[in-house]
Amino acid sequence: MVKGDLVPAEYVERRILSIRGVNVIIDADLAELYGVETRRLNEQVKRNSERFPADFVFQLTPDEYENLKSQSAIASGGHGGRRTPPYVFTEHGALMAANVLRSDRAIEMSVFVVRAFVKLRGMLASQVEMLRKLEELEERIGGHDKAIQSIITAIRQLMAPPERLTKIGFTAGEEE
Repeated sequence: MVKGDLVPAEYVERRILSIRGVNVIIDADLAELYGVETRRLNEQVKRNSERFPADFVFQLTPDEYENLKSQSAIASGGHGGRRTPPYVFTEHGALMAANVLRSDRAIEMSVFVVRAFVKLRGMLASQVEMLRKLEELEERIGGHDKAIQSIITAIRQLMAPPERLTKIGFTAGEEE
């Protein structure tokens, strides 16, 4: 990221991942946005642990960490890279981190981070609503298919040649 006053919202949005069914941002990405070293961010979290319950920040398991590295979401631990799985911050954890860091940059960037989380939540809600409407439409169309099939069956019955009827009654001039 280029150090500057403004960060495009898309830059922040791309840093948000879904892990354990929760939208989070990795500690290194949050530290970069806030203009601090990752170790400083994590030190402040540990010093202020009462402000960071498990639903604000949690550490990835080694398997989750390996999965992220394989998806190139974070750099693989090469020369002097991290030796432990990263911490990840939820929306509330990212905001709390800005408060404990107490830097102007962190406070300014926390606004962008929170907006990105809110936008992502809105997009997810609209997808859920769209899925619900699609299921409703499928149910409705499924019912139409049955109705259409019964109409076609009735039309075919009407179009079929009538069965040969036995003549009833007398006709003049016919012999049996």
